Amino acid sequence: LMTGDFITFGPLPYSYARRHMPECAAILGGIQCPLRYASLGNHDTTIGSDYVIAPLREQGISVLVNQAVALERGGQRLWLGGLGSACCGDADPAAAIPSAALTGYEPLILMAHEPDILPEVSRYNADLMLSGHTHGGQVRLPFLPPLVLPPYGQNYVEGFFRHGPTQLYVNRGIGAVGVPFRLNCPPEITVLTLA
Repeated sequence: LMTGDFITFGPLPYSYARRHMPECAAILGGIQCPLRYASLGNHDTTIGSDYVIAPLREQGISVLVNQAVALERGGQRLWLGGLGSACCGDADPAAAIPSAALTGYEPLILMAHEPDILPEVSRYNADLMLSGHTHGGQVRLPFLPPLVLPPYGQNYVEGFFRHGPTQLYVNRGIGAVGVPFRLNCPPEITVLTLA
C-alpha cells in the first residue's frame, strides 16, 4: 500500500514532474507482491492527478481515490479504501467507506495521505488508517520537536495512534521535501501484520 506523493513540485516547473512520473511509476512497478494499491498525496493532486494515476495503473498499481474495493479470501471480506488529498480538499470519507464497514460487520483499511484527518475518519468506524505526508518531521534536531510540519500533518507525525475505533499508522516514507536530506529521521518502509 502506497499512500501518495509520488511526484513533487518546486523548484522545477510542474512539467518536469509530469514528464518524469512514468519513470517513477516504472520503479514502483518493480515491487513484487500479489496486490499493489495506492492513494494520492497533496503533491500528486497539485501537479495533476491524471499525470500520476495513468502511469501507476499502466504498471498494474490500482489507485483508489475516494473509493474502496473488497478483498476476499476464504469466504471472508476485508475492505481497502483510499481517500483523495485532504490538503487539496479532495478527501471524501463518505464516498470511500462502504456501508458494510460503516456498520462494523466487515473490517476496513483506509489509505489517507494526510494523518490529521483521523478524527473525521474515526467517525466512520474505519479499523485502520495508513498515512504518510509528514516525512516524520524529516529534519529532527536532538531534544526538539520537528521544525517544520505540513498542514494536516501537525498532530500525528510518525508511528502508531488511536482515535476512537480507528488505529492509525503514520509512515515516515523514503523521500525528502524542501531540503534534499533527512536528519535523525531515517526513511521507512513499514511491514504490518494483521491478526
